[in-house]
This record gives sequence, structure tokens and C-alpha cells, in this order.
Amino acid sequence: MKVMIVDDEVIIRNGLSTVIKWEELGFRLLPPAASAEEALARFPEEQPNIVLTDIRMTGMDGLALSAEMKRLLPDTEIIILTGYDSFSYAQQALRDGVNDYLLKTSRPEEIIMAAMKAKQRLLERWASRRQESMGRSAFRDSLLERLLTEERPSAAAESVSELLPGLRPDAGAYQVMIAAASGWGSAPADRSLAQFAVANMTQELIPCETLLRKDHVLIVLSRPNDGCRTEQVEAELTRISRKLKCRLFAAAGSCVASLQGLRQSHAEAAFAFAFRWIAGEEALIPYDRVAGRKGGRAFCTQEGEARLIAMLKTGSVIELRRWVDEAIGAQLADPEVTPDSLQAYIHSVVLSGQRWVERMMQALGEDASADEQLRHEPPDRDGRPQEALFGRLQSVMELYREFLSGERVSYIKRAVAYIQTNLDKSLTLQQVAKHVHLNPSHFSEVFKRETGWTYIDFVTRERIARAKAMLEQSPAKISEIAGSVGYEDVKYFSQLFKKLTGQTPSEYRQKPDGSPPSS
Repeated sequence: MKVMIVDDEVIIRNGLSTVIKWEELGFRLLPPAASAEEALARFPEEQPNIVLTDIRMTGMDGLALSAEMKRLLPDTEIIILTGYDSFSYAQQALRDGVNDYLLKTSRPEEIIMAAMKAKQRLLERWASRRQESMGRSAFRDSLLERLLTEERPSAAAESVSELLPGLRPDAGAYQVMIAAASGWGSAPADRSLAQFAVANMTQELIPCETLLRKDHVLIVLSRPNDGCRTEQVEAELTRISRKLKCRLFAAAGSCVASLQGLRQSHAEAAFAFAFRWIAGEEALIPYDRVAGRKGGRAFCTQEGEARLIAMLKTGSVIELRRWVDEAIGAQLADPEVTPDSLQAYIHSVVLSGQRWVERMMQALGEDASADEQLRHEPPDRDGRPQEALFGRLQSVMELYREFLSGERVSYIKRAVAYIQTNLDKSLTLQQVAKHVHLNPSHFSEVFKRETGWTYIDFVTRERIARAKAMLEQSPAKISEIAGSVGYEDVKYFSQLFKKLTGQTPSEYRQKPDGSPPSS
């Protein structure tokens, strides 16, 4: 909160600057101004929030200064500090927008009180505007959502011109597009930021309104009467992609004549967007380009299954990657392929591999029912089909290798032994999985199945069990015990210990039998 003092008397300027400890009160004191003209010259750049000014000064007086400042920045709080106890001056000051009127003979605490009241008024106005802005933004998003999803949003359309100015009433047509940016990183925050950047640039370059989603942007375009040509939109998308240094894919519904048709265009855009990983290098897929597809082959043939089994027997991840790339490549080359037929094909391939492993397990006298989870794992419709199939077939390959070599339980025992030996160190799931030469995702699933605990819960319980034993048997400091079981933060260790045992480490040391400490 910035404060400026304006007075042509140096003793007043210096006195107000030094007697009151502005910084301690939460204000930032700007250099005082010796005249109204100086204050006005600095005003646009420094933009003080609160101005304390004299009325009668050489040149422009304080009332004229107040009126001009209020004209430039109406939010500015003006406090008149004068030696003239005149009712007419006070009346004029109030007419000019002055917020408070004090005499120079006022005590410092009275000036402080006036400044604090001015600060409170500003903060309340700012908070009110933020709330109003948030409410307006939420209402705007809700309105656009209704236009896209409701069958007859006639009532909502009445507010469109005010809240959605990008949807021009004189537009020849409207069209919904769904766009997704990639290439800024795989973390959720990176993906979200990329979508925000796309939405921002799109609204700058194209007449439209946007609605952010977690991993994509809904774009509602105001189109001219150009037969729904896509060249200009594609050019702008390419420009956005180049500027943001990301890969941008978009799917477009058909053009509709009125806002009431947006629901249909949105549904068509969503249908086309599902072809994202089928599109290859295409940056924009219109609905009419994929609407008539009948679907590709949705099952693994007998010949394909034979090749799959031969590949799984090799145990080679390199061979697995090559086989997956060829299989998915053949599917994507089919001009009739759809997301549904591709997912059905992936499920069929995985199921073929799973059934083959089950037959091998039964031949070895093992219970195959333990791996039902793999068979019924839901397909990943949002990820790349190559990665979805590779990950699931890798789990099948590893499952076969485990049973063939009798390692199913032994590697879990080795993992537990490694954990218990290294409780004082960082123990990530990836680190332990690497130690037993397994894929982390598969290791996590089997570890829980064999031990009954998730990896994190198991390690935590082992660490707390070790700490309890040390508290009972060793005089070591709590901080030393925390470090010896892998916790550098003693406070976090104590909170976790109490959560699991009901006692702090100190309380447990006093009564290690687990009974509550006496009060």
C-alpha cells in the first residue's frame, strides 16, 4: 500500500515522513512531493494508493490536485491535512472526492487512524471486485457450458453478448473445436499451463470464446459465411503451435447457424477429438472426415496370436517394442479404424496373451486366477495406443517369465529383504523394482498382492517398527532414531509415529507397552 505526502513546507514533509513509522504499519512511503505539480507529474508512474496533501500551496492547491487525481485514478484515497479549520474548505474537499479531512495540529495517532481507515476502505473495495470478478468468471463459464451441453439454451443466450463477446451476434455461423497442446512436459501442471497458453493466444488471434479443461481447450468460433472453410483456422493453429513451441491437435464439429446448434457441434468435435492418436501428423480433423468410418479389425487373428506368443516367449523388450509398433501401425493404416475398434483390438491382443500365460501356469500346476486384474484392466483411452499396448503386454511377458523361472515369490522376498536392510536410506519404488529387475508398475501390483500392503504403506510400517524397537532398546536421541529409519524431518517423523501408534516417540519411550501415557 503506497503513501505519498504532498506539502510545500519542508518541515511538514519531513515531520510526517519521520514521526510516523509507515513501514511498520504496512505502508510503503514514497518520496514526498513539494508541490501539487510535482505530485501530478509523478502520479502516473508511482500511482500512490493514499495521498496526504495540504490545501493551500504555491501553484495548484490541494483541492484541485485531489480532483485531478480522482479523475486519473478514482480508487485513490485522498486525506486533506491542513492548517485551515474552515467548514467551507471541508465542504469543497468532500465535493472533490476527498476521503478524510484533518488539521495539521492532529496528533500522530489521529493521522495513523485516518491512514488505516483509508487502507481498510481500499482493501474492502479490492476484495469486493475480486469476488465480483470471480463470480462473473464462474457465471461466464457456466453460461458457455450450458450453450455447449443443453438442448435448448434460449434463456442463456440472452446474456451472451455481455459475458461472451467473442460470440458475435452478426456471425455467419458458429463452430466448436477441441484443441490439446503437448510438448511442454508430462507433469499435470505443465499440461495445464500449455492448455492455458493455447486458450490465451487463440482468443487473441481468432474471434472466439474458450473454456479450459484439464487436458484440452474448448473453443467456440464465430465464423463468417465462408462455407466453414478451415484454411484460416488451420493457419492460426499452426502459428500458435510455432509460437508456443508445442504440438497442437484440434478437432472440429460442423458449423451451425445459431447458438442453439452449439450442442450438436460440440458433440461432433468430441467425437472427432477421440481420433487424436489416430490422426498421425494431421493438426486438425473435421468431424465430416471421420464421421462415416465403420471401424477396423477389432480382434486378434489366429495368425496374429501365434506371432504374439512367439514374441512373448523371447522375453525381449526390444522385440516387444518392434511387434507393438508394427501391430498398431497396421491398425492406424486402416482408413476405417476408429478409437473404439482400436481399443477393442488392443483388448483382444492383451487377452490372447493373458490366456496363453494362464494355460502355461495351469500346465505348471499354478493358480491362474490370481492375475484376473490384468485381464480386466480398463483400456487407456486418453494415451497413445502404442504405449497402452506395450505396457500391458510387458506385464504379460514378465508374468510368464516369473512363473517359468519360479521367481514369483522369491523376488518379493528379495525386495522385502532389501527394504529392511536399507530403511535408513531413500527407498523409492523405482529403486527397489530395479534391484529385483522388474518393471515398477508390475512390481507394485504383485508386491501388494503378495504382501497385502501397498509399497508405501509397507515401507512406512517397517520404518516405524524399527523406530519402536530402537526407542525401547537405545538411549539415542529422537532425531538420531528418525535419521536411522530414513526420516530427516524429525517433526514429520514424530507426527507419523503418533498417527500409527497413538503416542509421540517420547511418550512411547516412557511406556513402550503401548498403553497411553498418564496425564
